[in-house]
Amino acid sequence: MSQFKFSVGPWNVHNGADTYGPPVRNEIEFEEKIKKFAEMGFSAIQFHDDDAVPNMNELTEEEIKLEARNVKALLDKYNLVAEFVAPRLWMDPHTIEGGFMSTSEKDREFALWRSYRSIDIANELGCDKLVLWLAREGTLCAESKSPVEATKQLIDALNSMLSYDKNIKILIEPKPNEPIDRSICGTVGHVLAVSAATIDPSRVGALMESAHAVLAGLDPSHELGFAMAMNKLWGVHLNDQNGMKFDQDKSFGVENLRQAFNQIKVLKENNYGANGEYVGLDVKAMRTTGDKDSYKHLENSLKIVRALEDKVNRFDYDFQKKCVETRDFEGLEMYVMNLLMGIE
Repeated sequence: MSQFKFSVGPWNVHNGADTYGPPVRNEIEFEEKIKKFAEMGFSAIQFHDDDAVPNMNELTEEEIKLEARNVKALLDKYNLVAEFVAPRLWMDPHTIEGGFMSTSEKDREFALWRSYRSIDIANELGCDKLVLWLAREGTLCAESKSPVEATKQLIDALNSMLSYDKNIKILIEPKPNEPIDRSICGTVGHVLAVSAATIDPSRVGALMESAHAVLAGLDPSHELGFAMAMNKLWGVHLNDQNGMKFDQDKSFGVENLRQAFNQIKVLKENNYGANGEYVGLDVKAMRTTGDKDSYKHLENSLKIVRALEDKVNRFDYDFQKKCVETRDFEGLEMYVMNLLMGIE
């Protein structure tokens, strides 16, 4: 048994198309994914706005709400809930060089329109969290935008969303690069600084993704710990990453098991989830994966999380204390490695 409740997004299961190649797997129907997620033991679904309401740009506000109600009925059918809704601005032609920080006033207005509609969708789905992955909020050409003005534009946009709905909580998911090469809000520290500058810091927090921390050259467990110390860790996306390359979204723990162990350790030690937070997965199947294994990366990630929970439960804190007192850090490191390798 796990002490955590788990969430997953429909994009975690996809056809394998990427920047350099065509699809390699068949598309799976939305309801079929939802049904399978419930069978696998997930409790909540993560949504982009257009996961819930496709073609939303062509719909009225009331039509968007109606479509969202249909999705809520589907969640109820499988005893699932929505964790959050995230406006997918990075895929829209209106916001190819940023949404909230676009050099076009019209595009900035569109970004807010999509954000308001995402809040509407969240309300219809029965959740109070809006996630912002600021994918294109930065610069491709360093001289094209003032980082000072761009940061202020982000804060203004957050204030507009907070004013639109007095109950919504905004979770910023930081990432230092890709698809933009100079991100304005690249780490949890940036998120907390921006939060403090808004009209209601109590409603602006962080969603931390393992791979994004690695891309910033940081230890994911320290990013988690920093956010928790400030009571700002309201969501996590567990996955793995082979160094500071492109965002890989590999199955959790497959590249750096010790790093994965310490992420679970810091979450368990600080009772993450006690306020209803979910442990989310954001993982992708390897491109060579066939149709019959479309969910295997999710199954593997859940198995690794639960196995590492067991390792944390067996962690000898008395031995840790003794090693710290004598500064026997070599001994402590070997203890951790033996624990992970199953050597008594």
